[in-house]
Amino acid sequence: MRFMMLMIPQGYESAAPGTLPSLEQIEAMTAYNHSLQEAGVLIALDGLHPPSMGARISFPKGQKPRVVDGPFPEAKEVLGGYWMLDVASREEAIEWAKRCPASENETIEIRQVMGMEDFPEDVQKQVGDR
Repeated sequence: MRFMMLMIPQGYESAAPGTLPSLEQIEAMTAYNHSLQEAGVLIALDGLHPPSMGARISFPKGQKPRVVDGPFPEAKEVLGGYWMLDVASREEAIEWAKRCPASENETIEIRQVMGMEDFPEDVQKQVGDR
């Protein structure tokens, strides 16, 4: 089963462009990431620059896509990074998240990745025939 662990750091929504974690944070996270890799559960991971360096594209009905540059003042929670894991269960993904060297202002959200097997058989067949 594939799970995405999403890092949600409080305050990151208003971080200045170019904000980076401290050396201590990088060292702790590197060790954690190495343990995921050694256990054979890590598929991918990346940290994300703050929203002040990003853009959001919305798709209003009947209109052209609209682009808004960051930061996004209405944002209450934003992603700081993610891990993609291949584990046996939701519980195993939670156990890995609990081992993360996150600080008190960070939250990790666990989300299972959808696979074609999650859809009804008729949908699987229709899509598979293309």
